[in-house]
Amino acid sequence: MKPLYTVAQIRAIEQSAAAALEPGALMQRAGQSAAKVALALLAGQHNRSVLLLAGPGNNGGDALEAAANLAHTNAGVEVSVLHLPAGQQVSAETATALERAMASQAQFIDGLPEREPGLVVDGLFGIGLARALDGRARDLVEAINDKGWQVLSLDVPSGLDADTGAVVGPHGVAVRASRTLTFIGDKPGLHTGDARDHTGEVQVEGLGIEAQHLLGTDAELSEPALFAAQLTPRAHNSHKGSYGDVAIVGGAHGMAGAAMLAARGALFIGAGRTLVAAMHAGPAFDSVQPEIMFRDAANYPLDAGTLVVGPGMGDSAQAIALLAAALAGDAALVLDADALNLIAESVDLEGRLTARTAPTVMTPHPLEAARLLGITAAEVQHDRPAAARKLASRFKAVVIVKGSGSVIAAPGGALAINPTGNPGLATAGTGDILAGICGGLLAQGWPARDAAVGAVWLHGAAADRLVRQGVGPIGLCAGELPAAARAELNDLVAARGK
Repeated sequence: MKPLYTVAQIRAIEQSAAAALEPGALMQRAGQSAAKVALALLAGQHNRSVLLLAGPGNNGGDALEAAANLAHTNAGVEVSVLHLPAGQQVSAETATALERAMASQAQFIDGLPEREPGLVVDGLFGIGLARALDGRARDLVEAINDKGWQVLSLDVPSGLDADTGAVVGPHGVAVRASRTLTFIGDKPGLHTGDARDHTGEVQVEGLGIEAQHLLGTDAELSEPALFAAQLTPRAHNSHKGSYGDVAIVGGAHGMAGAAMLAARGALFIGAGRTLVAAMHAGPAFDSVQPEIMFRDAANYPLDAGTLVVGPGMGDSAQAIALLAAALAGDAALVLDADALNLIAESVDLEGRLTARTAPTVMTPHPLEAARLLGITAAEVQHDRPAAARKLASRFKAVVIVKGSGSVIAAPGGALAINPTGNPGLATAGTGDILAGICGGLLAQGWPARDAAVGAVWLHGAAADRLVRQGVGPIGLCAGELPAAARAELNDLVAARGK
């Protein structure tokens, strides 16, 4: 498990651990760790100068400790410190760190140097920031972002909310770091929303805190270990019926492509049989994947098996009737796209959904999530983990709030944030592929949460594989994902079998 801790949890752990240590021990450890990582980032560089930005609080204290450590090394590092003094009394630990830095060989400066440093250490503001950066701090962050200097952020890039991944404030700014060294434990806000444009590589430093001080958490960073129980090799003595049927319910006039893409996602991820229950009497076959069968949605049984409802479905009376029938049955469901919008507009459909006992996965993007919650997309993006949890609780379903750092929430509150994927997924049809992959895993017997977590991980990993192969991110097409997702799944199964 890769646990993710809220700011409140980190504070509680820190307080518990500090009570058993000498005063300032955790700050000193943070400074030592930051200095060590800084030296590693400078390794091999001709420019071995470090600029440390130290804010007025304890995050600044970490940077000051790092400055003292770097200045006392024999590594030939030129250390300069730009310190923003506090407008009020600082903690005893931060005051001690300032004394240590001032007593070292570090040079204190008043403004950004003209010459680019080899590394900037961002210790302006940490996890306690409650308002948008302003004044001199904002000016410094904007200038460093504009210059594109290499930045190591301590704990969290200054200006970013460690709980939500959103930049603090409606018109706020945040450091764009090359790497983030986060202390005590990892945080959800380092992996979703704005965070993935600001944190760079995230490295966790536990500061030697003993296990008895750590709290339990129901949030974690997704990884294949979360669905490892499903990664079993196929038996030789099996057949297509062993791996389930998936029907994609959708494909209204002019939108057949969405249903076909979802079907390909299910097919390539291993469903035994894949069908499109089409709402429009269009093509009766997929010329690219003739393995996919087509049926008339009006006559297709919607009360059993696995259904992916919504891709290209529209909002017609027929769409509403089909969705109502699917919600009333015992099929395992993936609800996507138009199905979600119809539920958001209908008390009856919402009631049918919340009354279900069969496995259900919902896959909204931020605007669809906002419609379901009766808020704006901006409010969803302001706190993606909270939005996912609210949806899961309200609709009694596993919910995937899609986007950078997709968030998967279960009705009981368990949360996972997905680390795979890249901007190549920002194109039409990739959501249909994800819904199909999720349906294909459900059809093979994966539990709903495993299917959701696994589908999102594989979907993002497929995009990452394609980019490594030179396909995208610009111009990556949804139809290229299924084969790459298949390769990722087979690699995971093979690796687990070794």
